[in-house]
Amino acid sequence: MRKLLVLLCLTVFTFGYSQDKETAYFNKNEIKGNALMLVAGALEVTYERILNEESGAGVSLFVPYDNTIATKFSLTPYYRFYFGKKPAAGFFAEGFGMINSYEYNNNSYYNGNTNSGNNTDFALGFGIGGKWITKKGFVFEINGGVGRNLFNSNNTDYQIVGRGGITLGYRFK
Repeated sequence: MRKLLVLLCLTVFTFGYSQDKETAYFNKNEIKGNALMLVAGALEVTYERILNEESGAGVSLFVPYDNTIATKFSLTPYYRFYFGKKPAAGFFAEGFGMINSYEYNNNSYYNGNTNSGNNTDFALGFGIGGKWITKKGFVFEINGGVGRNLFNSNNTDYQIVGRGGITLGYRFK
């Protein structure tokens, strides 16, 4: 009887410690606003879904309210890989696609013609940045990136697109 009790205790202890890694619970949704673009004359709002402790996917919407900004609209889905110790925080690298609409003006020096209009294009690019999060869920982020328009930018000066900002936000369930 004593041998059976010892064998049962050893079995329970073995299965009790068989887990390699504890699954950590953390909030998986973020909503952010770009403070730098707000000062520059545009509204940029971002939603990000944390996929796991090392990656997230999101989408940014950019709409200017200042008429001097050439970009009239952009929608930017992205995927990020995080290198920090906290879940989905610290240094990150991202890949993004951007649907953007912009106004262009081309002046030809050879024949004096002016070509202007609106274009919509799709860009692919990459970026880097850093994200910090408090215990209460407030998020601070600095990021920058560069991409290239792929289709309609041959006759304009808008072949390269930029992405960046200083964002503030909140992480929730």
